[in-house]
Amino acid sequence: MTLSVCLIIKNEAEVLERCLTCVKKFADEIVVVDTGSDDNSVEIAKKFTDKVHFFKWCDDFSAARNFAFDKASSDLLMWLDADDVIDDDNCHKIEKLKNNFDGFDMAMLPYAAAFDGEVPTFIYNRERIFRRDKGYRFNGEVHEAVNLFGKIFYSDALICHKKVKENSPLRNLNILQKKISAGKELDARQKFYFGRELYYNKMYRQAIAVLEDFLKDDGWYVNRIEACIDLFYAYLSAGDKKSALNSLLFSFTIAPPNSRICCILGEYFLEKGDLLYSEYWYNTALKAENDSKDGSFINLDYCKFVPYMQLCVIYDRLGDTAKAFECNDEAGKIKPQNENYLNNLKYFEKLGFKR
Repeated sequence: MTLSVCLIIKNEAEVLERCLTCVKKFADEIVVVDTGSDDNSVEIAKKFTDKVHFFKWCDDFSAARNFAFDKASSDLLMWLDADDVIDDDNCHKIEKLKNNFDGFDMAMLPYAAAFDGEVPTFIYNRERIFRRDKGYRFNGEVHEAVNLFGKIFYSDALICHKKVKENSPLRNLNILQKKISAGKELDARQKFYFGRELYYNKMYRQAIAVLEDFLKDDGWYVNRIEACIDLFYAYLSAGDKKSALNSLLFSFTIAPPNSRICCILGEYFLEKGDLLYSEYWYNTALKAENDSKDGSFINLDYCKFVPYMQLCVIYDRLGDTAKAFECNDEAGKIKPQNENYLNNLKYFEKLGFKR
């Protein structure tokens, strides 16, 4: 099977060569679509491919990505962002996947979007590689996605999203507001992201209204859980702690609590001084199931490191120094160079505890 890797770009000169250097290791064709660069992004792209095309920007990421797919000619289509990076081991995995793709229509690959040094801490699966003859298309002006159908394969080939600059915080919000102003209705996914963009831009009351409305309808349960978390923080920022807690608890009607929700509850009760409630939720975080295959956003720190570090604090306050030391030791096994862990270690050494 042959593979076309498709990118849409605008002013990505800082990162584009880094990305395409990885891509050329496994791609049979590279398609780059420029949406209006005024730096030397196009010149960099042309060093790697003669398939450079231009797309007039229309506030629609899906339209641009679908245009890139339309320009590709290989059996398989893959999308990337210009600030994505793939190491040699994972490039080899993609090459192997490409050569053994018969029998699958779509491949989901893990996407790392946050890091502690070089170690990924925030990972979720994204629909990444598709059979061209199945007609897969992106949907949604922002936070574009491809609907899942056909036979799906889950690969462990990791792609790392390594930003060097932040996008305008109002970019996505403005696109969605223009759509609403034009009289177009947001579907459930877009409504969720509209509420989230309002929250990110500290428009808390507006975010609350949109997210509460989103939760009234049936949407993808992963987005519904994330909406509960966003509502928790939006209500807190608006000074309504009771509604914040109720929003988080409502997520239990959607799915069992994941580690992140347990840690948020642990922090909530720790700040209130309810140590036993906090202890319960952090211990529950250690046992919670976190399955990234359903598309959930998994922050690995919440699975083990954060609960152990916070339980160390709680047990110390409860007077159980030995148990506090054990929890700090468990956290150190995960992040032995973490500053907070090392400071705790010095504290315990003064009390006579050593690893």
